[in-house]
Amino acid sequence: MEPVLDRVRTRLLPALLTASGVMLVAAGLLSYTGPVEAGIPPSAEPTSVALSPSPSPTPMPSPTSQTTVAPSDSPSPSPSFPSDRVATRVVVPALRIDLPVVKPQGGPDTYPLCDVAMYIQELGQPGQGRATYLYAHARVGMFLPILDASKVDNGSVMLGMLVQVYTSDDQLFLYEIVDVRRHQLTLDDAVSATTEQMWLQTSEGPRGTPGKTQVIARPLSSGPADPAEAHPVPKPVVCN
Repeated sequence: MEPVLDRVRTRLLPALLTASGVMLVAAGLLSYTGPVEAGIPPSAEPTSVALSPSPSPTPMPSPTSQTTVAPSDSPSPSPSFPSDRVATRVVVPALRIDLPVVKPQGGPDTYPLCDVAMYIQELGQPGQGRATYLYAHARVGMFLPILDASKVDNGSVMLGMLVQVYTSDDQLFLYEIVDVRRHQLTLDDAVSATTEQMWLQTSEGPRGTPGKTQVIARPLSSGPADPAEAHPVPKPVVCN
C-alpha cells in the first residue's frame, strides 16, 4: 500500500496548490497602479512566446563588480540544500527591476504589500530543483516593466534577459528568461514542475482583473554572493 505521506505529497498537495494557485491568480490580488484602463476582457486568449533551446545562453553582466558566480552544471538540489533558504532579492537588470523579496503575510486572500516582491511558500526556493514563484504588483518601482514589455509582441523582448535572485544564505542564482505568458489563470505548470525554474508574476489591470502575466526563466549558474548584496533592507508598505 502506498504510504500515506507519499500519497499526500504526490496527489493531494499538488491538487491543493493548484486550487489555491487558481484562487490567487483569478482573484486579481496583484493590482495595477491606478488610474488604469479597463481590465483584460474575459475573452482574452492566453498567449505564450518561448525562447528556442540554446546550448549556450548569453548571460548579462551582474549589477555590481562585487558579485561572484560559480558555474553550476546541475540545477538539482544538493544533499546540503539548507531547509531555511528563501529568496531575499530579485533583479532584472535589463528592466531596471531590483526588489527585496519577503515572506507574504496572511493567507491567499491577503492583499500583497507594495515596494517588495513575495514568494509562494508552498512552492520551491532557488536551488531546490523545483519552481520558485515570485510575484509583485504592476506598479512603478515594482514589476510594472514586466507588464509594459509584455504588451509589445507578447513580451518577446524579454526572452534571453537575465534574472538574478539572491537568497538568505548569501547565494546568487542566475536565470535566463525563456517563456513569457499573458492572460494566465492557473499555476498548474509551476506546481507540477520537477526541474529548477524561476517564475515571476504580475497583474494586467486593476484589482479584480483575472489574467496575469508570467515570466519563466531557466537556471544558468549559482554561487556565493556578497552578504550586503543578498540582504537588502525591505521597506514594505500597505498598498493604497
